[in-house]
Amino acid sequence: MKKPVVSVKNLTVTYQIGHSLLGANTYLNAINDVSLDIERGSFFGLVGESGSGKTTLGRAILKAAPISAGHVAYCDGEVEYDLANISGTQLKDYRKRAQLIFQDPYAALSPRMTVRDIIAEPLEVMGLTKSREETDARVREIAAKCRLNLEHLRRFPHAFSGGQRQRISIARALVSGPKFIVADESVAALDVSIQADVLNLLKQLQDDLGLTFLFISHDLSVVAHICDHVAVMYLGRLVETAPTRQLFAAPRHPYTRALFSAIPSLDPDDRGKAQKLEGEIPSPTNPPPGCKFNTRCPHATDICRSEEPKLEHPGDGHEVACHRWRELLELVPA
Repeated sequence: MKKPVVSVKNLTVTYQIGHSLLGANTYLNAINDVSLDIERGSFFGLVGESGSGKTTLGRAILKAAPISAGHVAYCDGEVEYDLANISGTQLKDYRKRAQLIFQDPYAALSPRMTVRDIIAEPLEVMGLTKSREETDARVREIAAKCRLNLEHLRRFPHAFSGGQRQRISIARALVSGPKFIVADESVAALDVSIQADVLNLLKQLQDDLGLTFLFISHDLSVVAHICDHVAVMYLGRLVETAPTRQLFAAPRHPYTRALFSAIPSLDPDDRGKAQKLEGEIPSPTNPPPGCKFNTRCPHATDICRSEEPKLEHPGDGHEVACHRWRELLELVPA
């Protein structure tokens, strides 16, 4: 097993969202006791409904969200950092090594800057180059890898399509030479044909540059296509994680089964088989006791409503947090 680039242990991210004159504050646990390892060179997928905490987890790993408890360790073979106790100098270096690709390619780029200046900005802010000539050479190099030519560098973002803008965002993220990339819904705003082009570009860049990706998405078909390993989140917790093929072939958690049943199929016999989840995801400020999914789970029993399940490790690379997952394998075949 490869040593993980990112190792998350019992991570909790808490925000204070309300304050009472009587001293009773309101807190929101956006991430609650999450542990996972992202192996070097992998494409690690993170899926779940809106509000499940996917983006917050990605931001915490980048040290862009507060780490209230637990640890996030980063190790790329050159340096090792504990992000919960990282110094200012180390954090500046970490910013070069870990970058983010934003979801919206239209909002992520300044309309007042040329493409050259947008891509060059991280180099100038971080002091990674010593002259304009060196900066330009690095910009041209990474632009070519992202399928942008010299003429593109002279233009402003409004002159480009969504797919081209996303390639500019990717170039900006890669120009500092990072080893780890968080791609937060990076193809969600693009047409399907353009999505395939950008995904193939990310995969090629991973192979060429030796990158490790945390790929956050709600599109399960995209995750199945590009990811090596997938983790499923619900209300700030991991409920299941496994290698991609294993997870899609035999999901064990009722929530994962419901998500997978909603994947569109071209087979007429498969239509109408989607499992409908009643109700909405509970508020993270007032989560239900026991298993957080019990209010929507058709298989919930008394133990599910009173005792929170721990993430079990059966030993086959598959982890699941469900009291009844063994019974459900027989009752509801995958």
